[in-house]
Amino acid sequence: MANETILGKEQLSIEALQDILASGSSINISAGLWDAVQTCRTYLDDKLKDSDQLFYGINTGFGSLCDIAISKEEISQLQHNLVASHACGMGDLVPAEIVRIILLTKIRSLSFGYSAVQPVVLQRLMDMYNGNLLPKIYELGSLGASGDLAPLAHLSLPLFGEGELLQDGQFVPSDQVLKEKGWSPLALASKEGLALLNGTQFSLSHGLWSVMQFKYLWSLSMLTAAISVEAFGCRLSPFDDKLHQIRPHKGQIKAASIIRHLLKDSHLAHNLAKASVQDPYAFRCVPQVHGASWDTLQYVSSVLETELNAVTDNPNIFVEEDEILSGGNFHAQPLAIVLDLLAIAVAEIGSISERRVYQLISGLRGLPAFLVANPGLNSGLMIPQYTAASIVSQNKQLCTPASVDSIVSSNGQEDHVSMAANAGTKLTKVVKNLERLLAIEFMTATQALEFRRPAQSAPFIEDLIQSYRKVVPFIEQDRVLTHDMHETMAFLRSQEKAICAQVLNH
Repeated sequence: MANETILGKEQLSIEALQDILASGSSINISAGLWDAVQTCRTYLDDKLKDSDQLFYGINTGFGSLCDIAISKEEISQLQHNLVASHACGMGDLVPAEIVRIILLTKIRSLSFGYSAVQPVVLQRLMDMYNGNLLPKIYELGSLGASGDLAPLAHLSLPLFGEGELLQDGQFVPSDQVLKEKGWSPLALASKEGLALLNGTQFSLSHGLWSVMQFKYLWSLSMLTAAISVEAFGCRLSPFDDKLHQIRPHKGQIKAASIIRHLLKDSHLAHNLAKASVQDPYAFRCVPQVHGASWDTLQYVSSVLETELNAVTDNPNIFVEEDEILSGGNFHAQPLAIVLDLLAIAVAEIGSISERRVYQLISGLRGLPAFLVANPGLNSGLMIPQYTAASIVSQNKQLCTPASVDSIVSSNGQEDHVSMAANAGTKLTKVVKNLERLLAIEFMTATQALEFRRPAQSAPFIEDLIQSYRKVVPFIEQDRVLTHDMHETMAFLRSQEKAICAQVLNH
């Protein structure tokens, strides 16, 4: 990794986090935070040395075993047992790009000096991150309360040479990696297993990844909507700023402004004779629908950013106040609700996109049925709309909220849980589906645009289409379209910076 980013007490924004991840920068924490980490650890060691008082998870059992005292000689074994016994993940593997975020956010939370981890434990986690050594973590196993227990246990196993690490694209037993690096397996001290496992980093990281992806996809949705609007011969009056100033939701105003900007220099949008007095909602209500999802993104981002800069393990140690407090900062309800909310906002962008696709292939407003010559012999873009409909319906099913669910665990001690982890993993699937849907709309809208020639769209759109046609040619007659759909998605991703700049920075 090149360069080094120093993380301090100052608020870390999602944008800054994204820059760290994209740059491949290594990370460290400020001298002030190292001091806080050491001070907290020393305080706890001194407290246990001079007192027989019981503190949850430090010298007691866990969960419903919280009243069982653990001797000083067994405390290290207690912490090891906690991590090992909780590594019960199943299901699909968490993608590497999300594991990197989990690792970074766990480092961030432990670095504030309220968790009593040894500096050597924090350093080892940073060595793993900086060396791009990513633990093998499974999707299933967290209830989103008491922390993301099973996933974070898998994150922690390599600290003492268990579990596996992704190294150069392959999973390798972590003890082998430790030997190669000359790293000794760590013996966990009091509370450290609990500090590692308690926390919301699994749920949080799925949300952060989704927010970062959705910023691009929302920008892309504005572009595909603009092309669809002009290809379908829609009126531009629904995007007039006067309409939106009298219903001044910020996202609505922003979305209308973007459509006006994208189509400002489009000869086609401004000069094609409009055949209808009003357009279907999927076109006419782009500002209202897309705008609502933008406003949701802003709210969700604010909640996730608070969590990114928070301490979410338990108990927490307040050195200056000489207090060890057991509470519920590991409970991920604040995340669960907004992750469900963001999934709905993402799904709605895909839903309205599919409706525009349906209108474009319907043989209306001078466009041929299914946007192909000689329909009947050729099916054209009939079936990509089926695919889009299938994806939209799957998103609806995935948007059933996880946060209203709960299930009792740990003999009733953990009697209300957030299900934030399930909300997060569902959300990432909805986000991935949206990218597929927008690729289908872009392919459809640009195909429809060709039937409006020789009229020209705006220069940015024409230049983009010209580049696109080198990858996906105009559909003259039927061919295998799955290749076109995947190539479209890859092409649009390659244009991410240009699209976001054109949409968000105008």
